[in-house]
Amino acid sequence: MNLAKEELQSIKLSFFNILALFLSQEKIESKYVGCLLKWSAQLGLSQKDLHKIEGEFDKMQFQMLDNRIEKMEAIYHLVHMIYLDNIVEDIELEVAAVYAEKLGFKPEIVGELFKAIATAAFDGSNPAAVKQNVEEFLQLHDVD
Repeated sequence: MNLAKEELQSIKLSFFNILALFLSQEKIESKYVGCLLKWSAQLGLSQKDLHKIEGEFDKMQFQMLDNRIEKMEAIYHLVHMIYLDNIVEDIELEVAAVYAEKLGFKPEIVGELFKAIATAAFDGSNPAAVKQNVEEFLQLHDVD
């Protein structure tokens, strides 16, 4: 995916928030670690990015998002991470579901949301259309 520098930086911040969520768990399953490592490589985390968190893993804290726009952006960033290699893997959807539920989505809504996201590429939707669809979905299901 060709992303503007600012958009890539924003996606990286979302990635670090997802990473912080999983690092805050008592135990993190290796399948989740594999997915997170894959995304970090696909995002092209730089030496500078990694240096920022080096030695800080135990201090990283998940940041709960306060409003609909922030949640929409976080979900949109998840879409980008899932589609970085143009392959939607079950583990990616599982990681995304854990994150989405932490953001306040009801479990039954998470599946519907990601089904809609997963079919967007086949529908020929561009990123702007996907972003608009996510916003409409959030409004429809009254996610704050």
